[in-house]
Amino acid sequence: MTTGRLERALAEGRFAITAELGPPKSADAEVVRRKARELRPHVDAANITDNQTAVARMSSLAGAAIMLSEGLEPVMQVVSRDRNRLALTSELLGAGALKVPNVMCLGGDPVHVGNHPEAKSVHDLDAVGLIRLAAGLVEGRFSNGEPCDPAPRLFVGSGENPFNDTSGGERLAAKVRAGARFIQTQAIFDVEAFGAWMSVVRSHGLHEKVAILAGIVPLKSARMAGYMREKVPGVVLPLEVVERMGKADTKEAARLVGIEIAAELIEQLREIRGIGGIHVMAVEWEEAVGQVLEAANLGRGR
Repeated sequence: MTTGRLERALAEGRFAITAELGPPKSADAEVVRRKARELRPHVDAANITDNQTAVARMSSLAGAAIMLSEGLEPVMQVVSRDRNRLALTSELLGAGALKVPNVMCLGGDPVHVGNHPEAKSVHDLDAVGLIRLAAGLVEGRFSNGEPCDPAPRLFVGSGENPFNDTSGGERLAAKVRAGARFIQTQAIFDVEAFGAWMSVVRSHGLHEKVAILAGIVPLKSARMAGYMREKVPGVVLPLEVVERMGKADTKEAARLVGIEIAAELIEQLREIRGIGGIHVMAVEWEEAVGQVLEAANLGRGR
């Protein structure tokens, strides 16, 4: 039995669409509500991030509950950086109790890049171990082998960076073996390089075992494009994209070019065999999601 809209879309072979919702650095629930209302008409589900970039924010579990109250299906991110397996298990059981349909299991960004660099990382489990823990709970057992009844009904996913994968697909295969059923990728700007990675994925038959959602980041400015090209690990952003963004002479014109580039990338990615959908990461720019999808002929008007 399927758990939510995202899982149903993928099970039915529809091109799934997810987005990203960043919770606030405060206890202001209205921030989550506002972003949820903006995203709801356009996507199957939206990620609620878990202390993304190691910055302390409202918890992803609380954010997911608020999203549910607004009618937007959450993908609750859980990172192993901040919790041991006891706390991770509690968080996943809480998600199940609140009827959160999807969880995304990640390692998390290193603490030194965030706003509490003195914090101690936990990493009792790595991403694969966290996937295994979550998948085990769904199957009705704790990581120590004890039964979990009733089990949480969760659609378990994780992330992947195609551009720093030197394992020949083994890293993705390990996540699939652990129980990941969907994967959202790092931002894609180099479709040719991504296509080469997908060839490796298909050669192992992994595209038939896990749904892959290709990551899209709409660019706001040439400065953002340059920063991502030079500073963001794992992002392959061709120089011509930076130059194209740089030709825009106003802030608004740059954003329109960014939306145009994102739409073109989506159209190209849809031609790659094995892609189950896209994950649009419009950083603090939720209104761009609908614009990108409309430009890519994926507007839904729901």
